Amino acid sequence: MAAPTQPLALVCGDDDFAVKQRARQIFADWSAELGGMDHEIIEATVSNGGDALTAIGKLREALNTLPFFGGGKAVWLRDCNFLGEERTASSAAVTETLASLAEELKNFSWQNVRLLISAGKVDKRKVFYKTLEKIGTVEAFTAWSVDDRDWADKAQLAARAALKARQKEISRDALMELMQRAGANARQLENEIEKLCVAVGDRNKIELADVTRVCPLNKQARAFALGDALGERNLPALLKCLDEELWEIRAKIDKDKSEIGLLYGLTGKIRALLFLKEMMREGWLKEPRDYNAFKAQLERVPADKLPQEKKFNPLAINPYVLYKALPQVKKYTTAELVNALEVLLRCNQRLVSSGLDEALVLQQALVRIVSPGALAA
Repeated sequence: MAAPTQPLALVCGDDDFAVKQRARQIFADWSAELGGMDHEIIEATVSNGGDALTAIGKLREALNTLPFFGGGKAVWLRDCNFLGEERTASSAAVTETLASLAEELKNFSWQNVRLLISAGKVDKRKVFYKTLEKIGTVEAFTAWSVDDRDWADKAQLAARAALKARQKEISRDALMELMQRAGANARQLENEIEKLCVAVGDRNKIELADVTRVCPLNKQARAFALGDALGERNLPALLKCLDEELWEIRAKIDKDKSEIGLLYGLTGKIRALLFLKEMMREGWLKEPRDYNAFKAQLERVPADKLPQEKKFNPLAINPYVLYKALPQVKKYTTAELVNALEVLLRCNQRLVSSGLDEALVLQQALVRIVSPGALAA
C-alpha cells in the first residue's frame, strides 16, 4: 500500500495491530522520500489532560522547527489516545487546544513537511477529526470479529500475504487450523505465523502437524474445539474440552462464560449440522475442495427456499462455522440430530430449574448425544 499523497495523514481504528503496522509503513516511506535525519516521533499515549497538552505542545514545536540541515521533515504523533471519547479527550482544555491546532493545520505551509497521527478510536464528531478528514487523508482499520461473516476471508488473505513475505507456503488443512487457533485476531495470527516460520526453519512448506505442535488454542479456538469434539462424536475430547471450559467458568477467568452459554453454543452446533445435512440432501452442498469453493456453493443456495427468520436460516450462520462442520455431518443421522436437540432442551430445563450440579448435567447430556445408539433409545 502506497503512502498517502497528502502531507497530513491520520491512521486510526480499534485494530491496534493494523494501525501500528500501517503507521510504521507511512512514516518509513515519508522519511525515505524526504531524506535527512530530522524526522521526529512524539509519543502521545497519555494518562491525563496535562500530558495531552504537553504532547500537543511538542507537536507544534516539531512542525515549526526547520530541519537542521535543510530538506524535509516527517513528524509522527504516535499512539494518540485523546482523540476519542476517553476522559482525557473530554477535558475542556484538551478539546479547545485541539480545535486551535486544527485551525493552525488548515493554514500551515506543508512544503517539505509531513504529519502522521496514529490513534485508536476517534470521535468523528469533533472539529479536529473533521479538519483532518477535510485537508488530509484518513485511514481507518476495524478489528476482526467472529460476528463478521468475512473475518475468515480477511484472515486467510492476511496469512497468505504474511507467509509469502517470509517465502513460505502452507497446506490447505494447516491454513484452516491456523485460522481457527488464532481466531479473529490479526496480531495473534501474525505472532503464530512468526513462530511457525521459525519452527520449520529452512523447510518451505508449513503442514498441519506444524500448526498443531506450535500454535496454542486461544479463547475462541477453545470454544470451536468443544463444538468440533461434539461434531466428531469424540467423547474423550469432548469431556476434556468441557472440563477446561467449566474450570474457566468456576475460576472466573472469563466473566462472559457460563454453563448456559456453553449449552447454547452446543445447541447452535447441532442446529448447524442439521441445516447442513438438509442442504446436502437437497443437493445444494457437496464436499468442497477448500473454503473458497464452499463459500461459492453457499452463494448459490436458493434463498427463497429457506426460512426468513434468522434463527432457522442456515445462511445466517457464519460460513466458516458451516465449513468446519461440513465433514462432521456424516457422523450423525437426521433423526440423531433431532433427538440431540431434544436432549439439549431437557438439559437446559434441568440447568435452569433444578439444583443439580451443572457439570454433571452437561456431561450426562453430551454422553447421551455422542454415544453410539444412545439417541435411538
